[in-house]
Formats: sequence, structure tokens, C-alpha cells
Amino acid sequence: MIMTTAVQTHIPAPRVKPKKAIQGEKLRGYDKVARIPIKVIPTVEAKKKPDWIRVKMSSPAEVARIKAKLREQKLYTVCEEAACPNLAQCFGDGTATFMIMGDICTRRCPFCDVGHGRPNELDKDEPRHTAETIQGLGLKYAVITSVDRDDLKDGGAGHFVEVLNESRALSPNCLIEILVPDFRGRMDIALDLLTETAPDVFNHNIETVPRLYKAFRPGSDYQHSLDLLKIYKERRPDIATKCGFMVGLGETEEEVYALLDDLKAHDVDMITIGQYLQPSKNHAPVDRYVHPDEFQRYMDYGKRLASLAFGQAQWYAQATLPIVSTMAKIAQHLSAAKKALEAEGKLGC
Repeated sequence: MIMTTAVQTHIPAPRVKPKKAIQGEKLRGYDKVARIPIKVIPTVEAKKKPDWIRVKMSSPAEVARIKAKLREQKLYTVCEEAACPNLAQCFGDGTATFMIMGDICTRRCPFCDVGHGRPNELDKDEPRHTAETIQGLGLKYAVITSVDRDDLKDGGAGHFVEVLNESRALSPNCLIEILVPDFRGRMDIALDLLTETAPDVFNHNIETVPRLYKAFRPGSDYQHSLDLLKIYKERRPDIATKCGFMVGLGETEEEVYALLDDLKAHDVDMITIGQYLQPSKNHAPVDRYVHPDEFQRYMDYGKRLASLAFGQAQWYAQATLPIVSTMAKIAQHLSAAKKALEAEGKLGC
């Protein structure tokens, strides 16, 4: 059975023309998604969230402390820019995913709340500010991601390298995961840079199943994302690769299993699966809320697939908010894996 979504190709043209992108100005909501090939019908009434989606709020004081530190260094987090529902728990537990290269993305994905437009020039002080914030927060595990920067010759890979170098200089014991864009048209130069200066975890999100790509990832390509992960693993087999995707966009269980098969075939070490939540009425609607039992089936299937050089694979399914515990598990897995490789004399860098 093929599940349908509320994203349609034929709807009346809107009466109000969407704004054009001006450098430095963020387009959000209707102005962001109005020009994508498949139109999004504004949601009149959102689906009610089930009880298993609801969460307890974490410490307001810790959230305020992290936000103050970020503003002090003029930094962004994807937690804030993408209106992530996990923000309170992550900030409350002293974790943040830093978003570098500004807060304006060159893509228009209708599931994402990050603003679209023509980005500003890169901030040359951002790598140092990011490193100082990681040090100031005393993080043991940091995640660095970015907006898509199709305007840059290397897709922003060189800026990732600068952030990695600065952060390791100030926090040598902090494990660093980078969550990279697809580097469309710039994969070779980007991977050259990130092969030489590698993170502890190389992450790229495939987001959804291939059937839904035209609707939800305009400008991106499913196979390209798989190739990015596999080629990086071939170049740096000592570095863990990771990939995430969402459920609740209209995919079937069979399509999720096929996606897990594809990720396994492309040598992905770790996977996260998250419930899609609609950022606003102008974004792609939630097709369904996936029950925790279904998440468990995905995790069980992933475990049966796993057979990795690092040892036991870590496949994670997230019904709601186990992001911080997932990071802790990844850190433990990496530490154990590196010790094993060092003992075997296989870890050369």
C-alpha cells in the first residue's frame, strides 16, 4: 500500500507573490516554500500530537545560560534556527548543535524551518568563536552542522576544517561530529579537505525515502547522498559515518526497511531515525505520528543488518527525544572502538 501526503502538484496560484531573495535577508514560511516545484498546501488544522510525543521541559536556567553564551559569541544553533522541539532537553543537558556559515540556507526544503535566501559572506572569526564556546561550555561531545552553501566553491568544507582545527586546539579531549550538507557539485573538493582534516564522526542526513525526494528535498539527490557517505568511508575507514532520516512524511514501513538496506550497503556505521514535526502551517504536513513500537521494529531490523569494522554497530531509533543519550552512546562507542583499533595497530591517525 502506498501512503499519500498532502503535498500536491496542482493548486491555485497564490494571490500574493512571494518575496525575492535579498542578500542577508531570511525568507521563511510561505516566502520560502512558494517557489519549490511541488507546492505545499498550508495546513488548516494540524494533527494532534499523541501522548508519546509530549515531553517534560528541562532546566530553564541551563537553557538561558547556553543561549546567553551563544549570543555572546554571535553563534547560531540548528536547535534554534530549525525550531527543533528537542531544544529544551538538549540545552538543559548542556548540549547544542552549532550551525556554522550563517543562518541563511541556499535550499528550500519544505520540512525545515531554517531561513532561505542569499547568504552573507563567511565570518572569519566564527571558527574561533565556536571553539571558545565549546571550551567555555565544557563539552565532551560537540556537533557542528551548517546551512547549505551552494554559493561557495567548496560548499563550505574549508570552513568546517577551520572549525575543527580551532576546536581541537582548545578542547583536545572533546569528540567532534560534523553534520555536513551534500556538497552538490563540489563533492570531490569537499571530501579532499575533510579527508585530510577528519572529525570523529562524519554525519550526513539523507532525510527521507527516495520516492519523497522531489517533494521534500528539491535540489538534492538520494543516490548522491548515499555516495557521499560511502566515498568518505572508503577514504577514511577509521572514521565513523552516521546518517539520519525522518519518518511521518508519508513513507511506508517497507520503504524504511529498503532505506536501511541502502545505508548498510553504503557502509554507514550509525543511524538515527526521528519523528517529523511540522514547524509551521506553511511547511509540509505531518502524515502520521509513528508509534514507538514501529521505531522498535526499525531498530531491531538495523541491529540484524549490522556488521562493522568497529565492532557492534550502533543503530538508534528515536521516538521523541533521546538525542543526548544517543550522543553519549556514540561517544562510548567511539572510545571503545578507537582503543580496539589502537590495540590492533590499525589506527594510523
